[in-house]
Amino acid sequence: MSARNNVAPGTIGVDLVDGGVVVEYHDGRDVFYHGPPEPVDGALTTPPGKEVHVLVTDPDGVEGVMTYVNDRNTHDDILETTGVGRVMLDRDDEEVLFPGVTVATEAYSVRVEADLSVVDGRVFVFAEDEMSEHAYELVEETD
Repeated sequence: MSARNNVAPGTIGVDLVDGGVVVEYHDGRDVFYHGPPEPVDGALTTPPGKEVHVLVTDPDGVEGVMTYVNDRNTHDDILETTGVGRVMLDRDDEEVLFPGVTVATEAYSVRVEADLSVVDGRVFVFAEDEMSEHAYELVEETD
């Protein structure tokens, strides 16, 4: 398999619907992420071995940017036609995906942190494989 590169995301359409989140790719396809997303206070560490997609929306939830974390399956040119980005992390690596949103590797998991005072919108994390799908929304920590 050839090496995969980081790909910058473009702005894509988003529709927050009952039961999940619809993402509208540049190539005309819609993808439904099952939910509703589970609220998570503070940082989130995904289950190990999952494909991780991070979606940061505008305050109204009608558009946003999506980035795949450590996706080794999708070719660069496909990502570029959909508007989805990708970041490849090494072991114990960390990257700022969007102002206020940081991802890091933790063994076989991905840790996503959001400073919601900086993010002007909402942060969703989807972790999935052939066996299960998980949907989360990072929310302000409550005391």
